[in-house]
Amino acid sequence: MLDFLGNLKRTNYCGELRASDAGRDAVVMGWVHRRRDLGQLLFLDVRDRTGIVQVVFNKETSPAAHAKAEQARSEFVVAVEGKVVKREKANPEIPTGEIELVASKLHILNNAKTPPFPIEDEINAAEETRLRYRYLDLRRPKPHQNLALRHKIVFEMRKVMDELGFIEVETPMLTRSTPEGARDYLVPSRAHHGQFYALPQSPQIFKQILMISGLDRYFQIVKCFRDEDLRADRQPEFTQLDLEMSFPRQEDIFHVIETVMVRVCRVAGIKVSAPFTHMLYKDAIRKYGSDKPDLRFGMELHEVTDCFPPEAKQKLQIEGNVFAFAAPGGAGYSRKQLDELTEKAKATGARGAYFVKVAAEGVTSTVEKLIGAENVKKLTEACGAKSGDLVVAVSAKEQIKGTEAAALVAGQLRLALGEALGQIDKTQWKFLWLTGFPLFEWSESDKAWVSAQHPFTGIVDEDLEKLEKAPWEVRSKGYDLVLNGNELGSGSIRIHRQDIQERLFKALGLTEEQLRRRFGFFLDALTYGTPPHGGIALGVDRIVMLLAGEKSIREVIAFAKTTAAQDLMAESPSEVDEVQLHQLGIEIKKK
Repeated sequence: MLDFLGNLKRTNYCGELRASDAGRDAVVMGWVHRRRDLGQLLFLDVRDRTGIVQVVFNKETSPAAHAKAEQARSEFVVAVEGKVVKREKANPEIPTGEIELVASKLHILNNAKTPPFPIEDEINAAEETRLRYRYLDLRRPKPHQNLALRHKIVFEMRKVMDELGFIEVETPMLTRSTPEGARDYLVPSRAHHGQFYALPQSPQIFKQILMISGLDRYFQIVKCFRDEDLRADRQPEFTQLDLEMSFPRQEDIFHVIETVMVRVCRVAGIKVSAPFTHMLYKDAIRKYGSDKPDLRFGMELHEVTDCFPPEAKQKLQIEGNVFAFAAPGGAGYSRKQLDELTEKAKATGARGAYFVKVAAEGVTSTVEKLIGAENVKKLTEACGAKSGDLVVAVSAKEQIKGTEAAALVAGQLRLALGEALGQIDKTQWKFLWLTGFPLFEWSESDKAWVSAQHPFTGIVDEDLEKLEKAPWEVRSKGYDLVLNGNELGSGSIRIHRQDIQERLFKALGLTEEQLRRRFGFFLDALTYGTPPHGGIALGVDRIVMLLAGEKSIREVIAFAKTTAAQDLMAESPSEVDEVQLHQLGIEIKKK
């Protein structure tokens, strides 16, 4: 028979009781975590979000409570009345280990089926099972800690933004479709037959309009939605810290974000200092082969094209440049390991991978017969290789307009080997501002130059004259914030002048009709005195993931979706009734 809670009031959370509470009466409530029956004595570990307390039931002194405790099983919901006493032998494994609660009364408030996995930090359950039973998975201590950390981080963000004079404004969730690089999630309108709202990929246009409105400093912790191709660690809905400022210099925005991140890291017990390091995009590509370089280890890239004579390039089918780096401790790699590294390189777009082992007994290379001993020596010296190092050089299978294809391949191998060889110092927190991005990138599918970010990104003033005649040379006023090889956010100083905005749209090949359809109301707003403005959006999920020491953003989102964008617990997405489709005038076309 289950009990009612009635007027019974909790006096303490389970994990808060300490030796200083000994002698006090207490009432705790939670779930049965573990049960141990020793006959005369029966122990229940009772758990809530703060932790676990051991409760002891004595058959001799409290027979009724002991009898009831015999009915309790794992995950039963209980309330316990009793007295806090010091244990004869403390348990150092838990914070409440110096005390136990001697029960005088037990209330069983609800029973429970046996869960599909134990409610422990370390479990072997598949992620699909955990997501299907998310309400049980969230009972575990680690998810509790992650969600509590997320709360503290978001709360600190709001405090900092308020202190810096920003006003939080909510922008619409139902807006119009303005493609920004990914597909929109569309919402059919019942009232306006055949028309659709779109869920926002970002508040980009609205926050710029808020600057036109004279708000001066806006921010929002906002949900965004992108119907992107499915990939690991992507969620169809995600959270951003979004902000915009009027009349800013680039360094003003950097200062705001650095203040936010220093404070947020402090909340997570991590000490970082500002200002953060700055690097140009082109240098990041050539030095690290990435637009989000991990600076926690060296192994910098070097262009070594001149180490490969023309006849060697012809035999190896090398087009474009060759990039290389030295991997400390890699000289001990076996032939099999080098073959696996070659396959990995080819899978990431390499034409070929070429190796030099620098060992105490001498230097050996897989390409010495083709490039000669002198060039092998030149290659090792260019990379600063030392005894015990493995020099890895790569060429790219296909060249990419506007960037260094071989460097991008080498960058991926650098990360893989840095991890495999233990070169990454996991105790460091390396922030980086990346600037000097190209305004355009080449689209192989469209055979045209397209916006690398979005079409409202500002243009470096001295590059304006190249907009029509050499778009590939035009630099943007965009910037990214990177932490330990992860992009945290992206932003820019925006285009605020209508004449420049029109020139950019023309450079992108957009017709007047396309412009009016996509951005009509925004283009109208630009004509009414738009101030210079700029902003940035940071990925809250990714920030929390990194500061919590997790490897997946799903671990810091309460109700995450799978890599197939499905909510297994709520069984979403799902089919809807024919009546609902009829009301919307929608018919499902069978594949």
